Amino acid sequence: MKPYTRSERVGGLIQSALFEILLKSIKDPRLDPVTITGVRMTKDLKLARVYFASSGNPQEAAAGFKKAHGFIKKALARELDLRYMPELEFFYDESIDYAMHMTTVLKQIKKENGTDHRPTDKE
Repeated sequence: MKPYTRSERVGGLIQSALFEILLKSIKDPRLDPVTITGVRMTKDLKLARVYFASSGNPQEAAAGFKKAHGFIKKALARELDLRYMPELEFFYDESIDYAMHMTTVLKQIKKENGTDHRPTDKE
């Protein structure tokens, strides 16, 4: 049995090819501060959900992806040797924002409770 499904392998190929396309071919400034965090494929490989994080405005990045959608799809089709080029959907990955929020909350709790953690003697 293979350790990864075909959809996971194709998603990884799309993610790395998309990284190269964003780096070398797309000149839209809205997509400069964008990182592709993951690609999830449907089992039939007809739809790719592309997740991205942006250090800029996520709405502007989404608009940049919408405008460059056709170019990106054609560039991916040239780069990848797939029988069928999946449809692309772009989603902002909120997990990084959530992780930053949780870090802030944990720091606040630590600050409120102090850092004096004495070990208990229950041996």
